[in-house]
Amino acid sequence: MTLTIDPDALFLESALADLATYTDDSFDGWTREVLSDPYRASRDVVANRMRQAGMEVHIDAGGNVVGRLPGRASAAGAKLKPLMTGSHTDTVRNGGRFDGIVGVLGAIEAVESLRRAGIQLERDLVVVDFLGEEPNEFGISCMGSRSMAGVLTPGHLDLPGTSGITLGQALARYGVDPNRALQNSWGPDSVHAYIELHIEQGPMLERAGTQIGVVTAIAGIDRLMASFTGRADHAGATPMDARQDALTCAAAAVLAVEREGCGAPVHGVATTGRIEAFPGSFNVVPQEARIYAELRSTDAAWLNGAKRRVAEEIAAEAERRGVSQMLEWLTDQDPVPTTPALRDHIAAASSDLGLEWMAVPSGAGHDAAHMVHMGPMAMIFVPSVGGRSHCPEEFTDTGDIVEGVRVLAATLVRLDRTETIAP
Repeated sequence: MTLTIDPDALFLESALADLATYTDDSFDGWTREVLSDPYRASRDVVANRMRQAGMEVHIDAGGNVVGRLPGRASAAGAKLKPLMTGSHTDTVRNGGRFDGIVGVLGAIEAVESLRRAGIQLERDLVVVDFLGEEPNEFGISCMGSRSMAGVLTPGHLDLPGTSGITLGQALARYGVDPNRALQNSWGPDSVHAYIELHIEQGPMLERAGTQIGVVTAIAGIDRLMASFTGRADHAGATPMDARQDALTCAAAAVLAVEREGCGAPVHGVATTGRIEAFPGSFNVVPQEARIYAELRSTDAAWLNGAKRRVAEEIAAEAERRGVSQMLEWLTDQDPVPTTPALRDHIAAASSDLGLEWMAVPSGAGHDAAHMVHMGPMAMIFVPSVGGRSHCPEEFTDTGDIVEGVRVLAATLVRLDRTETIAP
């Protein structure tokens, strides 16, 4: 029997529009970076919306906004592991209005839609707005979910920021005790299931004309910084074959990174996001250069091989040009598969609602990748117009968000009735 669960499109539109007003106007698009004043103010709005939906709300030791809807079992004194859903409401600089935000506001509306349908779950349902999912000045993402999952480390807190203080000091200034954040872990096998609703951030669903994506895995990410040191010389008087040009060596490294992404046999991408050169004058052969790049894939074997090949190509090119080089891997995050049994529930809920679905990988990182330490985990994707994300043009139609919320709510009901979930 198909449950009648009807999300309120007007609520979603107004909630998205309301949250979008909390932005740093000094940047284009929507900018609500973690620990900023607009971010702090927006989270009060999220907490109030959770309370209006009937949830008990608190800020946990990791700085996460946590709403809990008590189930029948807990009201009767029974101890059942809770269901959990949510995402994040911080944005990248010059970002959009939907990445992460759909998962938080959509989860709140799922709670409301269950209540309107007269459905009370047996298990508690926990909705989380995780602190700081997006990378920031400290070079770390998913701060809140790492804390809750028990994988935030003292080393993370010691990371220096561009403002001259460490992450731990910045958290303390924001009101989050860094020592308590390290002790915030729920522990393994502490949730019945975690389901995250999210925009796809890519073009696959839109191209296929499909309404729902059932995520198979979250890509692993390896980020690198490669630095090159050559010799500064006069650009007009130094022959081409006598140069030790650090920037041309860096350019060759950029192309080596690109070749790896283009040659990936399955889902794999490679991007250089930043390049620097010194002294930076038209008439001086560059003495120093740096690139910042990343490799992503859901295939761990390809990712490991790509790391080795990129390092070998960079070293060989530097030697050929007489330039010294140093390569440092800044991030090492393995691919995380979603739980097959949860994928089946999402697919079945979609079919029951008459929606088309397809299996898709996630090339983006998510809080869900850390929630796997707490129990079974899966994700629901809805289409992104033009596949655009992390930019002001990021957009998902309200109708598609509504369908995602319907699938999320129906999946939660299915999981509430499921005693055990196979890993």
